[in-house]
Amino acid sequence: MFNRISAFRKEEAIRRTLHYYSLFFYLGLSMGISGPTLPALADQTGIRLGQMGYVFVLGSIGYALGTLLGGRLFDRVPGHPVLGIGQLVGAACILLIPILPSFWMLLLVIMLKGCADGLLNGSNTLLIWTHGDKAGPFINTLHFFFGLGAFLSPIVVAQIINIPFGYRWAYWGVGAVGLLIGLRMLLLPGSPKPAHSHLDENGERVKVYYPLVIAAALFLFFYVGAEITYGGWIYTYATSLHISSAAGAAYLNSFFWLSFTIGRMISIPAAMRFSPRQIIQAALAGCLIILTVLVLLPASNTLLWTVTIILGFCMAPLWPTGYTLAGQSIKLTARLSSIVLLGDSLGGMALPWLVGQVIDLTGAQSMVALVLGSMFLNLVAFILLIQLGKRQEASAQNLAHIQPG
Repeated sequence: MFNRISAFRKEEAIRRTLHYYSLFFYLGLSMGISGPTLPALADQTGIRLGQMGYVFVLGSIGYALGTLLGGRLFDRVPGHPVLGIGQLVGAACILLIPILPSFWMLLLVIMLKGCADGLLNGSNTLLIWTHGDKAGPFINTLHFFFGLGAFLSPIVVAQIINIPFGYRWAYWGVGAVGLLIGLRMLLLPGSPKPAHSHLDENGERVKVYYPLVIAAALFLFFYVGAEITYGGWIYTYATSLHISSAAGAAYLNSFFWLSFTIGRMISIPAAMRFSPRQIIQAALAGCLIILTVLVLLPASNTLLWTVTIILGFCMAPLWPTGYTLAGQSIKLTARLSSIVLLGDSLGGMALPWLVGQVIDLTGAQSMVALVLGSMFLNLVAFILLIQLGKRQEASAQNLAHIQPG
């Protein structure tokens, strides 16, 4: 009987996990489609290309609101209906985006989509609640599926980019996939419950070391800012500087996400062999070195392709590994997880918007230098996260020594 119950629980955990993977595959599809279609959306709404930076701002504001809302909901209500509703709303927004004639209408729908996507980010928390201390490889796999979706989107755009209004079919195809996934998620039973209580084993309220929470949020802030900026603006960078044709730049964008996806795939077994600290150190070193090369050397098609592929590979493990590292030091309730994930939301807003403004003033060549600066600050946040984690551990050990018994 015990073996039968154990097998059922394992099957249920696998079923949940596969559905979370499908959500992040869609999330990658919907985010990966934006970069190559920015010029088309600018023409559609009659604005300057640089103003499309506000798409990232409003999307990230919505994402932050959705993340905070999820932090309140997932501790209180079953998570699967919340994810299903978020998915259906996001897919409906994707269907609307390519037919909106007004820039302000576009921004409003982008913000609503961002809010829905922020709810989907709760998959990270539900995955940790499902697998507990063994969640590390599953988190890496979840974000592998995000990279896979983001890789496939620009390929679809590249196939139809020269057809009049062809980009609309890409949005409609992604939206249709999203609706199917959302309906299935809405009907999925067995939502996991919080793995961490607000009380410790003695019945006392767990003290939260907020500097560590803020350091984890800053780590995601600077990393996501760099990732979304490079993935979102590399198409514009390559075409504005006449390094590549429109179709070539779409493929370049796609290969960034391909190398990103391969990096995520390799990070799954790496997470079983190496510590999060070791993986992050190696990945950050690779990102900083390759971006410095692109800043210092004259841009060419060969160099840009090389840097883009290596950068995507090196960036890949940083988000899931950083989140796993935070989870090892912080008891992640949905509320605390939402605070950490708020760094993700704000990071995806700040730097992409800034790059849009700078492109209008100085041209697209400044994009790489800003991404490099964000990755350097990501390194600073990582060092801060490690040092605060050590301080918290030492404080806990000292407290244990002075308690009676």
